[in-house]
Amino acid sequence: MVYSITGLIVLILDIIAIVDVLKSSMDTVKKLIWILVILLLPIIGMILWFILGKKS
Repeated sequence: MVYSITGLIVLILDIIAIVDVLKSSMDTVKKLIWILVILLLPIIGMILWFILGKKS
């Protein structure tokens, strides 16, 4: 039960991060790279986006 709740929270936060990437003013290639990072490394990618990606 705990694992499914944790997985759901990570999924929701990943979706929020991807929507945030798509709304950003970056060029398309950078957006694609960030989305791939978030999808391939769900927790690490999401954290990196919120720490590093939003600044660029």
